[in-house]
Amino acid sequence: MPELPEVETTRRGIEPHILNQKISQVIIRAPKLRWPIPKSIAKELPGQKVISIERRAKYLLIKFKTGTLIMHLGMSGRLQTLTAQTTPQKHDHVDILFSNGNCLRYTDPRRFGSILWTTDAPLQHELLAELGPEPFDAAFTGKYLLEKAHKKSIAVKKFIMDAKIVVGVGNIYASEALFAAALHPTRSVKTITLAEWLTLVQHIQRILKQAIKKGGTTLKDFLDTSGKPGYFSQKLQAYGRDGESCVRCDSGVIESLVIGQRNTFFCSNCQL
Repeated sequence: MPELPEVETTRRGIEPHILNQKISQVIIRAPKLRWPIPKSIAKELPGQKVISIERRAKYLLIKFKTGTLIMHLGMSGRLQTLTAQTTPQKHDHVDILFSNGNCLRYTDPRRFGSILWTTDAPLQHELLAELGPEPFDAAFTGKYLLEKAHKKSIAVKKFIMDAKIVVGVGNIYASEALFAAALHPTRSVKTITLAEWLTLVQHIQRILKQAIKKGGTTLKDFLDTSGKPGYFSQKLQAYGRDGESCVRCDSGVIESLVIGQRNTFFCSNCQL
């Protein structure tokens, strides 16, 4: 599943090609994604210009004068900017054509993504209204996590993956951040000190920034807007390395277990 760095990579990839560009046509080939694509956008969008392309959590917000497209890539979705003449393939479900000859194409083999339209303030949409802060927001601090963890017994891995606590810390990046902070993923959040939370915040921010810089993590379902895979997997310290020697403590071996239905990777020798 594309996580925050992959979505941010997509946002940065499409922005130069569609910002301030006027839509000429919207072609919906397969309206049934996670939720039905509103048919009204085929009539609403032509003639309008893209005002901005923003990201909130794993959602892309493409803003127009009369409303906002809220897009989620789901499990296998991706957006590419192509020429309007590029022949669509089997899983190319939506084309947004622009008067400059560009095409923003949405592809999604599994159809778990979504394309929605709102005329209200997009951050008040039911999918976005209750989300926690962005990991790079000033509000995301060690003190904030300490307060949110008060009297809770949840495992720290599940805690930092809860989008109501903080958005964008997906499975891969949670494993990597906990490894870097030397925190065991099953540790109860009520036992974590302020100093440890401060360290974890720093590593979450550092790892996500590195992943964005590298273009996202290489997964079989993720390609950026130019069709190239991300390269952050070259830097993974724990995720997917079960059975291999720990790169930090030498005597440990990376183990794996399932937490919240997600594979988790850690070193029980140096993550405490």
